Amino acid sequence: MRRAIALGRRGMNAGHGGPFGAVVVSRGEIVAVRAACRRLASFRLSGCDLYTSGEPCPMCLGAIYWARIDRIFFGFTVGDAARIGFDDRVIYRQLAKPAGRRTIRAVQLLAPEARALAREYAANPHRATY
Repeated sequence: MRRAIALGRRGMNAGHGGPFGAVVVSRGEIVAVRAACRRLASFRLSGCDLYTSGEPCPMCLGAIYWARIDRIFFGFTVGDAARIGFDDRVIYRQLAKPAGRRTIRAVQLLAPEARALAREYAANPHRATY
């Protein structure tokens, strides 16, 4: 956790954004995400933990779930982040609503063509399994 906080401080002081830093830990060792994926021969990071200076934003949380990380350890909360100008609470509230009730309108187009594409993917024996 201290390494994640130090990375957040370093990025913040270098002008790369807010006080956000994170590390992936596999079997007690800090690893780079790409290195962990190479070691596991998968995009999945099952068996790994994430240590982050702040509670993950919705975009990062999505990536964390896709990677199937086991646990998240965080320092400051979403509320703490909001108090310093990083207010993701509105996004969390929007994601909890059905697509048709969100602030940003979502309109489905060309559903038959898109579904055909999805079927082509499902029929491909060489596709990545998510």
